Amino acid sequence: MNAPPPPLPRLLLLTDRAQLAKGRGLSATVAECAAAGLGAVLVREHDLAPGAHAALVETLLAVPGLTVLTSRRPHPEAHGLHLAAHQPAPTTGRFGRSCHDAGELARAGAEGAAWATLSPYAASASKPGHGPPVDPGLARLPGAPPVWALGGIDATNAADALRHGAAGVAVMGAVMRAREPAAVVADLLATLDQEDQR
Repeated sequence: MNAPPPPLPRLLLLTDRAQLAKGRGLSATVAECAAAGLGAVLVREHDLAPGAHAALVETLLAVPGLTVLTSRRPHPEAHGLHLAAHQPAPTTGRFGRSCHDAGELARAGAEGAAWATLSPYAASASKPGHGPPVDPGLARLPGAPPVWALGGIDATNAADALRHGAAGVAVMGAVMRAREPAAVVADLLATLDQEDQR
């Protein structure tokens, strides 16, 4: 019998290989981040062909201690599926959903989502002009699943998201664009740990 999937940690990394510095590979970057303490990754890479996408997921599943979620398309060995706001909920398996307002959060909760990302939390260089930022208090919406704040998250505002009720933070550009992604992950984890200890 398979063990139940691990709970999501405070920090979730979303992938976007297009933002990596020249010469950096996605799998190696995620492995470096995992060595720095990253516990979960959400594989996006929506443009990859099915075989290449599956191979990437399988490579990341081999990283010790890493929870691997997939975005929009399932993989049989992944630890969960993250849905876009418009996608129907699956009938089986653990899933989460991208949410942008109270209605979407309420729907995710009613459907049984195990988590939700709430975006945009702040102005984001990855999606300029995407917004305006959400009300951070939505993270405490009754009936909503646990919320990971997404969009414009870095070490300067990650703790603020937790103080507003988020279960964790999700990052993409702050790590993907960094010269030293693992160092950014370490800084974010230290910030989250400090807030947890308050």
